[in-house]
Amino acid sequence: MSTASRRNVRGLRRSPHLVLYWGDGGLVVQNYATRRSAPASAFLLQVLEHFGTSRRVESLLRLVPREARAAADDLVGRLVEEGWLWPHTGPSTAADREFLEWGVWNPAAGFFHAATKDTEFVGLDEALVDLGRQAKSWPMPPPVKRYDGARTIPLPRVTERDRYTDVLRGRRTWRRFGEAPVPLQKLSALLDLSAGVQAWAVADGEGRVPLKTSPSGGARHPIEVYVAARHVDGLDPGVYHYAADAHVLEAIGRDLPPFDELLPTQSWYRDAAALVFFTAVFERTRWRYHSPRAYRAVLIEAGHVCQTFCLTATWLELAPFCSMAIADSPVEQILGIDGVSESVLYAAGVGTRPFLDDRTTPGMLPEKPA
Repeated sequence: MSTASRRNVRGLRRSPHLVLYWGDGGLVVQNYATRRSAPASAFLLQVLEHFGTSRRVESLLRLVPREARAAADDLVGRLVEEGWLWPHTGPSTAADREFLEWGVWNPAAGFFHAATKDTEFVGLDEALVDLGRQAKSWPMPPPVKRYDGARTIPLPRVTERDRYTDVLRGRRTWRRFGEAPVPLQKLSALLDLSAGVQAWAVADGEGRVPLKTSPSGGARHPIEVYVAARHVDGLDPGVYHYAADAHVLEAIGRDLPPFDELLPTQSWYRDAAALVFFTAVFERTRWRYHSPRAYRAVLIEAGHVCQTFCLTATWLELAPFCSMAIADSPVEQILGIDGVSESVLYAAGVGTRPFLDDRTTPGMLPEKPA
């Protein structure tokens, strides 16, 4: 925005999506909607504070010594261009507009959501070296908790063997896959039992709500499912949205990059038959639960659905896996979602089992019997 344009604007106001925190180099101000940060100098904070309500640029310049007015005017211009200050008409970026809809979930949930996107992941070999070095000064915490000296009450173990217990005990994260395609019938069953609408109910004050195999706070079910199919018998390679009410796949794209580009540093998933992405439509949960604590529920519900997916795939004698190491923005671009009103949270996938029953995770070995 040029100087003349800024002067003609009826007013500028500070973005509501700003947070302050102490970093290693001092105080930092961050706009979590645009994911820009800057050192929080005293003058910058004064400018942002001044535009806490809609004001013309001239109102700031009158408070600045004459010799500093040109620099102050340039700073305001940069702040407008980068989204720190908004014209009176409102935000100029789609992310800012979408985060406005989060309302009282901001800034707690909005900041966490934005700050944890597009992480740079470390390769397995490098991670193992780093962990080995770290363990010398910071030993790995105990994997279980015990109360020394507490009275204990022995509990009977489950000794029965049936299909249910076999599925629970047989779930593993697979890293190798067979060359055979996944049958469409098995993918259909997997989607139906893990994410499909099983029935409908009427909730007082809300109307018709779906019921699925995984629990959801208030039956809001914010989780959507997308399938990137590479090697599914009877299904063209491409990207699909699973319509949970109709139990159909909706084709939304044919361009399919290698799977290890979507799950960075995880080359062992490249040969999976299909990837499944779990996204969240946050408005469904926000509509009923106004506290930012409800953001926790959305994350947990993605875990519910993914675990059901993995157990169902195990029951179908497929080779499932799940991963949080997702290339967020590239995946969201492929799915055609904006990353704020709807965002990818979790990934899973499946293939057929290899001839050899090898389910060992890279970097791990089965414990030898005593």
